[in-house]
Amino acid sequence: MTPATASGTYLPSPPNRWKIWRQANTITLLLILLGGTAHSSSEIRPNRPHHPQAGHLWATLDRDQITTQLAAHYGDRAQQRGQSWLTTLEQAIRAPVTEQLFQINRFFNLFTFIDDARLWGESNYWATPLEFIGANGGDCEDFAIAKYFSLIQLGVPRQKLRLTMVKALSLNQYHMVLTYYDTPTAIPLVLDNLDPKIKPATQRQDLLPVYSFNAEQLWLNKQKGRGELAGDASRLQKWNDLNYRLGAAVLRQPRISLE
Repeated sequence: MTPATASGTYLPSPPNRWKIWRQANTITLLLILLGGTAHSSSEIRPNRPHHPQAGHLWATLDRDQITTQLAAHYGDRAQQRGQSWLTTLEQAIRAPVTEQLFQINRFFNLFTFIDDARLWGESNYWATPLEFIGANGGDCEDFAIAKYFSLIQLGVPRQKLRLTMVKALSLNQYHMVLTYYDTPTAIPLVLDNLDPKIKPATQRQDLLPVYSFNAEQLWLNKQKGRGELAGDASRLQKWNDLNYRLGAAVLRQPRISLE
């Protein structure tokens, strides 16, 4: 797909053609916030503060440091993936945001999808981007998280990006995607590992939104739009743990090799 075509594909439908997302079940949303569902009981509650160096690596990416880390922890092929990722970032840094979305989404969707229990030995482990790249795969949260931090590195404002928990209706299970809001009231674009094509949320009738968050805020997504502000993102335990580990020197080793 050429940049021009990619840019044209990403534009949402005109406002008068937008359709309202189906409203999520109110009881389910409340249970999620209170930690009452099996999937989310460990996700939404206060947790430890961020690591003092959390995010330092992401302020200015050091190619030598990153590739050396990947080689030491995961081997030569992981180092090559890290180099490809850094090259993708370098090539996209001055591109229009729609092209940046396309390049990052395409890059990470080449990775292998695998269940956390098989790869990491525990359910619902949120890998850091370097762990995801090193392992050569992960589950839906890992795809979305890697895309989120990569786009921030390219200069996309944090407030335009959301990690969004949805229910994938065709699979009848919870699923995470990355959403991009061009303006505060825009219908978001969905970056997903299930569907490689970036589409407006109104074209993803297979996804039922539940909640979304970024570095600062947490929202209940009752419609396929911005949703209702529900508090600070620090309520999400998994998010706090992830940010803590961004500054940690040790990268987790997967239980199995995907090479």
